[in-house]
Amino acid sequence: MKNILSLLVFSIFTIFTHAQQIGIDLYADGFNNPVGIKHANDDRLFIVEKAGVIKIINGQQNVVTTAFLDINSLVSNSGGERGLLGLAFHPNFTSNGYFFVNYINNSGDTVVSRFTVNPTDSNLADVNSELILLTIEQPYGNHNGGDLAFGEDGFLYIATGDGGSGSDPENRSQDLTTLLGKLLRIDVNNSGNGLNYAIPADNPFISNTNALDEIWAYGLRNPWRFSFDRTNNDLWIADVGQFEIEEINKVSATEGGINYGWRCYEGNEPFITGGCPDASTMVFPVSQYTHSNSGEFKCSITGGYIYQGSQFPAFIDTYFFADYCSDEIGTLVFENNTWTMSFTTPFSNKGWTTFGEDTDGELYIAAASTGEIFRIVDTNLSINENSLYTIKIYPNPVADYLTIDALSSTTTLLDVVIYDARGKQIKTISGINKQQINISVAALTSGIYIMEISDTNNNSVTKKFIID
Repeated sequence: MKNILSLLVFSIFTIFTHAQQIGIDLYADGFNNPVGIKHANDDRLFIVEKAGVIKIINGQQNVVTTAFLDINSLVSNSGGERGLLGLAFHPNFTSNGYFFVNYINNSGDTVVSRFTVNPTDSNLADVNSELILLTIEQPYGNHNGGDLAFGEDGFLYIATGDGGSGSDPENRSQDLTTLLGKLLRIDVNNSGNGLNYAIPADNPFISNTNALDEIWAYGLRNPWRFSFDRTNNDLWIADVGQFEIEEINKVSATEGGINYGWRCYEGNEPFITGGCPDASTMVFPVSQYTHSNSGEFKCSITGGYIYQGSQFPAFIDTYFFADYCSDEIGTLVFENNTWTMSFTTPFSNKGWTTFGEDTDGELYIAAASTGEIFRIVDTNLSINENSLYTIKIYPNPVADYLTIDALSSTTTLLDVVIYDARGKQIKTISGINKQQINISVAALTSGIYIMEISDTNNNSVTKKFIID
């Protein structure tokens, strides 16, 4: 068993090359047009509904009856690509209660604002606490981007579309005097110049009088979901194409000032090149696919995450994405010095709109057509390996006591074995015979640990956890 766990620890940092089979397992349902899945560094998942509502799936996999936030009255209900589009929790959410949303207001414009959690109920936001950071005029109703995420640097990144219509008629993506078609980067912990935020000192265009200070990157059409790799902070952006090409971009998070090429290029192909800078000054996608020449008809990419969880070792370092029209889930893997893209068979009538990552690095995907949230699983795992995948450990990261919960009254925990990052066995708890147990980890040093958990039916599962 020690050798198996040593291999698992090694898999956190390397690529497993054996075959994988992408599957989905229903996690929760009953949502209305879900477009976002985020966590707040605990065992909850926050589901963003387009109409302006955020709901919680708690650690016991139940949907909390009362909405975490309901700002439907503030959010445009005119349909199309408008609505509540983004959510991000402050890195210090546990202490300050701040979270940020991106929505289209009733005037049709983008609003990025901060809300605060109710100080007496962490499952409820203070709907009256809104502090608006940015309002961006939208010339058309589509291509709003809307995703939000905090980088490892502690700054808030904001994705904006090119303003809409078709073919970016005013060439806004290449125009550094507008915030449209960009990835923005702001400091929400400070303020200045009459703003409710500050500009990071190393933003790339601060010294350019013909550019807006908030811009981190440009040349984007409609970035529909971006994410940071939790192991190295690489930035991944999926950008929806115009007529034919959907693209996936990957760069180091420290690379500012990048021009991703739209509208000069759609993917790697020239689009409208008149007046464009030289192609050598642009960064092109690491991979792309076409609407009509890539198997099933496709139309719109939904970006996801690099898998860095512990439940499915074959997924490590695999980038997951999907297509809204084909209902396929796609993967992108770097092997043999090239990027290899593949697709699942379609999951009929799903309308994949977003991926999510929980605090353990496990991945989820939302189906707008059915209001369902699924967990992504590796169906190549045996029944015994897969049967306990819904087990929860929390909080994670942890300081003192770690809770292990089997989540089912029919599952009884038996043994727990903890290994350090080198695969050395450091703690064993046997004969538990309970559904839930609390374990003291206060004596362990800070770092990454692997836990193997078995039940009384001889099933087992592994979990990664971090001690602060």
